[in-house]
Amino acid sequence: MDIKAKINEIVDRIKNDDGLMDLFKSDPVKAIEKVIGVDLPDDKLAPIVDGVKAKLTVDNAKDLFGSLKKLF
Repeated sequence: MDIKAKINEIVDRIKNDDGLMDLFKSDPVKAIEKVIGVDLPDDKLAPIVDGVKAKLTVDNAKDLFGSLKKLF
């Protein structure tokens, strides 16, 4: 399994579904399990959770920077 591709897929699903975004904020492991459709031990999902959080943070920063750039 290509972890980077899976993280990108999960991020896309979470960003486009407000319910999933809310679930991810409150319980990221459950949100990822819902997206992938598999119940895995939390320790196995931890690297994916970290990757999704990092990608969401980077994407949000890019969006914010892009918005600020338009102002100038």
